[in-house]
Amino acid sequence: MQKIILPFVALLYTSVCWGQNTFKAILKDASSKEVLIGANAKLSGTSIGASSNTEGFLEIRNIPDGKQVIVFTSIGYQERTDTLVFPFQQTEPMEILLTAAEEEMEEVVVTATRSSRTIEDTPTRIEAISGEELEEKGNMKPGDIRMMLNESTGIQTQQTSATSYNSSIRIQGLDGKYTQILRDGLPLYSGFSGGLSLLQIVPLDLKQVEVVKGASSTLYGGGAIAGLVNLVSKVPTENRELNLMVNGTSALGLDVSGFYAQKFNKVGTTVFASYNLGTPYDPAKLGLTAIPKFNRVTINPRLFVYISDKTTFNIGFNSTIENRIGGDIKYIKGEGDATHSYFEENNTNRFSTQIGFEHKINEQSKLTFKNSLSHYNRTIKIPSFEFSGVQFSSFSELSYSNKSSKSEWVTGLNLWTDQFTQKKIGIIEVVDYSHTTVGGFIQNTWNASEQFILETGLRGDYQNKYGFFALPRLSALYKISPKFSTRLGGGLGYKTPTVFTEDAERIQFRNVLPIDVSKTKAEESIGANFDINYKTPISEEVFLTINALLFYTKVNNPLVLSSTGNGLYSFQQPKGNIDTKGIETNVKLAFGDFKLFVGYTLADVNQHYNATKTVFPLVAKHRLNNVLMYEIEEKLKIGLEAYYFSPQKLNDGQTGKQYWICGLMAEKLWEKFSIFINFENFLNTRQTRFDTIYTGSISNPTFRDIYAPVDGFVTNGGIKIKL
Repeated sequence: MQKIILPFVALLYTSVCWGQNTFKAILKDASSKEVLIGANAKLSGTSIGASSNTEGFLEIRNIPDGKQVIVFTSIGYQERTDTLVFPFQQTEPMEILLTAAEEEMEEVVVTATRSSRTIEDTPTRIEAISGEELEEKGNMKPGDIRMMLNESTGIQTQQTSATSYNSSIRIQGLDGKYTQILRDGLPLYSGFSGGLSLLQIVPLDLKQVEVVKGASSTLYGGGAIAGLVNLVSKVPTENRELNLMVNGTSALGLDVSGFYAQKFNKVGTTVFASYNLGTPYDPAKLGLTAIPKFNRVTINPRLFVYISDKTTFNIGFNSTIENRIGGDIKYIKGEGDATHSYFEENNTNRFSTQIGFEHKINEQSKLTFKNSLSHYNRTIKIPSFEFSGVQFSSFSELSYSNKSSKSEWVTGLNLWTDQFTQKKIGIIEVVDYSHTTVGGFIQNTWNASEQFILETGLRGDYQNKYGFFALPRLSALYKISPKFSTRLGGGLGYKTPTVFTEDAERIQFRNVLPIDVSKTKAEESIGANFDINYKTPISEEVFLTINALLFYTKVNNPLVLSSTGNGLYSFQQPKGNIDTKGIETNVKLAFGDFKLFVGYTLADVNQHYNATKTVFPLVAKHRLNNVLMYEIEEKLKIGLEAYYFSPQKLNDGQTGKQYWICGLMAEKLWEKFSIFINFENFLNTRQTRFDTIYTGSISNPTFRDIYAPVDGFVTNGGIKIKL
């Protein structure tokens, strides 16, 4: 009996041993191929598992025979599940690649640098507002993009009129004339047509907003000394997109917008239309409008033709008509008299066409042509004075690009014309000009390795009034590790002088003399920036992202509007320069359904004229942006905001007060529609509560600088429908 039992037990023991298997693997980051330390692997439904060592290696023992599910996890990475059959035939360790589980997994592709790359693989530092963030900011101000830009770190919108809301954009503290605003890479908002542009661009048909800070004239020509903003329009997709939005405000404003897009077999279309209404609003009871009366209609249809798999063509136009009047609220309401007679009226008619053509020569190369024609007619009226004129501009560009696994080349030619004709209405000297710029550019993006990408560019522009400009630029990206990367960039820029500046806009161009080209040079700049990016998981639910940017820009030959002493104003170029230097820091902390954004800007902007250094006016040296979001995916969004502005030096030599602006936004979402409400500036911060906005009489006011909100606490809310 013993002879039978002992062999049976030995056979059973051997069977059990052979039924317990071992699995070996090396875990790596899917992008960088770096090994992952402390990653976990576990048999589903059991406690059997192991963790990777300093070489990314792990070994799981005692795995039963048969089909087994192994779950791989690591903090900051997406979970991976593999089904394997044991005994496992592979004897070498299996390579397991895990993909980083960033807070927003959708890749953001940017086009502002002419190279369609993901934002993380672009050497030039670009900030993008897209997706849900773009929609959330659109809820707060559905009628224009002013607030959308103002709430970004390093960007400040400057109100140039106390009564009509006119505003410009400042990047890193520099004057609004140094920022170039593009629409799909086309410079539609420059010179005279830049006036009111922030108030007339409705965000519903935008796919993305891209911001490049620092000297960027190499990319699109003159004007981008402080940086550029590229507004990227939506295009047709296979699935129909039909969005409707209706928004109302406690100041009796109304915004109605609609967008339609769809792609068929060989054609596609997008159609955008909006109507915006403003009612005169005077929360301070000063008798002057903080929000003017206005009516605006915008329509923008586009047609896309897909000629073949390699060739596409699109054509469209944009038309905006607006009547805007602010000033004495009794006058605006038709109750004016000799005392209540001040007004500022703006009538604008903007019409532009856009054409695009793209042909793929092969898998690596393509040829692109784009063109825009723009007609802009604006009339500004104040008591006893009227400024009126027509700007006609055109932009044409032909470019060729070639992309390989290691390098991408883009080269092209462009022609930019800009002509302004002032209507002679009691004017001694008109401020007409006719500018033509011919340019050529070449750009290379070189993937030197998986960690290092270098982007170099050179532009040559010939301007008919101010000569030739050579504009080199360089940007480098170094990915030190999956968590840590850094960028370094710099270049030259220039700005062709025109009378259309913030200072001239403040006085409605009254008594402003034309620029004497023979005694004036183009404004030129040199700038550089360096940024550091760090992202890491703190735990399985907490993710941290930190970005710090150091910047410096110097503007030579600055154009300054000065009084001649006899009631006239002329543009002078004092000996010296303007420079801006500082730091931008952004911190993002994600925890479950909560997201916290904290941004800080230090902008030290100074004028150096005739060996004297003074602080550049209307710049908050310290700014703090705080946003806390709570979001249940596809169900609910709640956002709380708080923005701090430090004291600003004013043009009259005084210093403005520091202030906070706070807001609360909520949106409830269903499958086909959502409702939203926004309590903007609920602390009711107004310049009229702690400072004055004008001197003199109500019938002939002299306005001071507007450095804080004048409209105060305004609530808006509405409904969005997606069909």
